[in-house]
Amino acid sequence: MKFAPLSILASFLILSVGCAEQAVEQPVNETASPSPSAEVTASTDAPAASEASTKSGTFVPGEAPTKGMVQVVTENGERYLELDESFKTSDQGPDLFVILHRSDDVLATTEPPAYPLQEGDYVILAPLEEFTGAQRYLIPEEVNLDDYKSAAIWCRQFNATFGVAKFEG
Repeated sequence: MKFAPLSILASFLILSVGCAEQAVEQPVNETASPSPSAEVTASTDAPAASEASTKSGTFVPGEAPTKGMVQVVTENGERYLELDESFKTSDQGPDLFVILHRSDDVLATTEPPAYPLQEGDYVILAPLEEFTGAQRYLIPEEVNLDDYKSAAIWCRQFNATFGVAKFEG
């Protein structure tokens, strides 16, 4: 019976070290991407003013320290997910992506410490461009924002959720 706590601890350490230590380059368009998959180009140039903000939230940490604000804005008929200048997440994760998730409480509906996601519960917007600072990601037209209740930073390689922001508004 002493092996159960040790095996849980060992699993946690392997996952943590794996997400923190490996830097494996993977192509962006893999067949393992969830459906619907909408990987798009990101920009680190957040605009000073936007036409309309429809949803917003504040990041809370999951697998890794993550903080900052996120909002969905519409500008010239295009929708973007914007991370504000206070955004920051761990620089130790390989294969990090910005996603939209169907749950309004991702951390409560997944298992710690990694908070793994289920295929079909999220849509990938793009690879995370920067670990800190303001940046924006195009939300494809075919994505119905009413279906998504939060944004997250997710390590695809190890299926670990670094941080989540529940949408308000």
